[in-house]
Amino acid sequence: MKRYSAALFDLDGTVIDSGLGITNSVMYALRRCGQPVPERSELYSFVGPPLYDSFERFCGFSKEDAREAVRLYREYYREKGIFEFDVYDGIPELLRTLHDSGLTLILATSKPEKFAERIMAHIGAAEYFDVIAGSRFDGTRIDKHEVIEYALGRCGIADRAAAVMAGDRDSDIFGARRSGMDSIGALYGYGSREELEAARPEYLAGTPCDIGRIILGENYGEIMK
Repeated sequence: MKRYSAALFDLDGTVIDSGLGITNSVMYALRRCGQPVPERSELYSFVGPPLYDSFERFCGFSKEDAREAVRLYREYYREKGIFEFDVYDGIPELLRTLHDSGLTLILATSKPEKFAERIMAHIGAAEYFDVIAGSRFDGTRIDKHEVIEYALGRCGIADRAAAVMAGDRDSDIFGARRSGMDSIGALYGYGSREELEAARPEYLAGTPCDIGRIILGENYGEIMK
């Protein structure tokens, strides 16, 4: 098994279970747009992919309507939805152990960078990351490949073979592959096994602990102690 010197993590569905805050924000936006509001379970597809794309793809919005929906989404999200989440079991220990083992840690998310920074500070994990990278509020740098390239550039990482990306959606896997990196599909997040297997990551992980074993080896449990 390879050994890596840098690990990139998606945020929603990989580090935090943010389904409640994201779906509440989508519901708020749809109501404000005068649109019918589906059951919450039908909105989990919004967890992970860029919001603009999701409103167009899942709601049939035009680009202009999607921009307005994202603006309304953020009205709720920046005040309430941003903190309506849980941290997945094992994530704090995983991040601390990877950091203490000397790896370069990067958060790479399609969420606006300022929101990601607030979340990491809120859960006390900002100190573990060398870079927290995300999109801009103007709707640019939302593609996961763009975020990954931006993050790698900030860290000065040229050897892509020494880096690995962990994420729960196929966009994480595709973004990593375009950047010449290995990837880990997080099965505990919001992407289905079928979605992740179709994207063909190098590894699949059922738990955050499995991610640790992939990155640090089978003795991850002993290192963590």
